[in-house]
Amino acid sequence: MDIYASNEEFLRLARASTILEGETYGRLTRVEETIEFIRRMNFRAVGVASCVGLMAETSVFVRILKREGIESFTVGCKAGAEDKTAIGVPESKKINGGCGHESMCNPIMQAKVLAARKTDFNIVIGLCVGHDSLFIANSQAPVTVMIVKDRVLGHNPAVALYTADGMYSRFKKQAQSTTTS
Repeated sequence: MDIYASNEEFLRLARASTILEGETYGRLTRVEETIEFIRRMNFRAVGVASCVGLMAETSVFVRILKREGIESFTVGCKAGAEDKTAIGVPESKKINGGCGHESMCNPIMQAKVLAARKTDFNIVIGLCVGHDSLFIANSQAPVTVMIVKDRVLGHNPAVALYTADGMYSRFKKQAQSTTTS
């Protein structure tokens, strides 16, 4: 509680999100809730850090923001177009290893680009595990996540949890093989 009392921004974020939860619980989609949060916090410039593989979804979201009168700036994960070898990734570990240039995701650059735009709230759409962590750690503005990437489950990782004890669950099979070893 001392941290909330000593940090006005944290207190404002906590209060606005808690009131929003109380007033809209179970009635707004994540998109609607995010828009309402932006309004209540009086954010003026919203940044969107997106995976290039989810640019179609990002485009729809940005169109909704615009329709709602919210200014946004989007930066894709391949910003800078540096080859993966620049951070020590061997050719054999690239998705298309041995086929030449393969741009790395650059969440630190995404955060810097949005900081240069002076965004006061940033939204993550589909950044990879770890890349999202780097973006959040380097963002100068508060961050929320709109979509998490799950290439297998249509970007809905909760399905793996809902089906963890089901007949076809990979987790169940892994648990059985470790108990029989």
